[in-house]
Amino acid sequence: MNLINDIFRGLRSLRGWTVASILITLMSCNDQGSTPSQRVTLWRKDKLPYGTYIAYESLPYLFPNAEISVNRKDIASLSQKEGKKALIFIGYIAGTDPSDINALLNFVGEGNHVLISAFSFGDTLLRALNVRMGRDTIGYPNKDSLRLSVYQPVTNDSLSYAYPGFAFDGWVDSLDSKYATVLGRDEKGRPDLIKFSYKGGGSILLHFAPMAFTNYFLLHKNNKAYYDNVLSYIPESVNEVIWDESFRYNRRKNFSTLNYMMSQRSFAWALSLLLLLLLLLYLFESKRRQRIVPIIAPLRNTSLDFVTTIGRLYYQRRDNQNLAAKMATHFQDYIRTKYNIPVHLSDPAFVERLSYRTGIHKDFLQTLAGDILYMQQGESVTDRELLDLNQKLDEFYKQA
Repeated sequence: MNLINDIFRGLRSLRGWTVASILITLMSCNDQGSTPSQRVTLWRKDKLPYGTYIAYESLPYLFPNAEISVNRKDIASLSQKEGKKALIFIGYIAGTDPSDINALLNFVGEGNHVLISAFSFGDTLLRALNVRMGRDTIGYPNKDSLRLSVYQPVTNDSLSYAYPGFAFDGWVDSLDSKYATVLGRDEKGRPDLIKFSYKGGGSILLHFAPMAFTNYFLLHKNNKAYYDNVLSYIPESVNEVIWDESFRYNRRKNFSTLNYMMSQRSFAWALSLLLLLLLLLYLFESKRRQRIVPIIAPLRNTSLDFVTTIGRLYYQRRDNQNLAAKMATHFQDYIRTKYNIPVHLSDPAFVERLSYRTGIHKDFLQTLAGDILYMQQGESVTDRELLDLNQKLDEFYKQA
């Protein structure tokens, strides 16, 4: 009921049709037994409590001789128009793109005026204006009331306003008093509205409590006067008042959460340092924990070891005939398995093929084949013949 009463009081300070449309929206919520939406949109077409419908629709009454327009293009395009202009931006984040900041400063240098009201400002803009921003962390973002004041432009009296809605406000932590003028303060006396004046007649107004421009705030008691006083710092003689929505329409293309965070200088430095430390940790840890790569010995010719072992066994038993037969059988199996050649020791063509496949001289292979045939057909094998065959087989296996 308090919210509805506030709206009826607002009927005395705004045109009836403007407030009536918001009244219908809010009363429909009460009829359904639900509370008004707490979604913060700051959009000029939203009649929800935290939209900026009232702020936008009030512009023709605050600047009766000016054209009211909406900008969805880059700020640089505004300098192409003639006449003195006022640019108003009410949004979540402002001043994150260096190219936009340069265009904004050029726009003001031409004698135009800018009002920026945002929850957060990029370091690029704050550094350009030599300003530091502060914000409460305790209770944020659910602070349930907003209290602030503005200096009346004519009398310079401090006029205070409040409402029981969200705050989400910040303040100026430090500024250069030679260039900046404090026009408003929060409930603790900290600046939350400052003005920068330029030689060409232009000015920049930075406002750190955009919730003070929402429908709910402006319709609470006589809070509409706060908005009127803030905008009275923009000359009434401007030819055009531009409501800027370039960020709303371009943020999907040009902005992301990471882009904003990287635009904050302290965060960018902290993130870069963290990534560097993680890289160094990875390099040192991987070097410390890496196992020594073992040296892999080349494969040995196990066939030669096998023949040598069998040869010694049979040599000790003095069964030269049997040992020679085993050595010959292993030799033939070796050729069949490795070279896939049918073994015919008495066939010269076999010797030719084996010489071609192994690269061993044909005469050596012919002699070896002849010795094996001789021992297979003979009745006995002497020690000398067995040793000679063993030497030839050793030589063959080494070359094969």
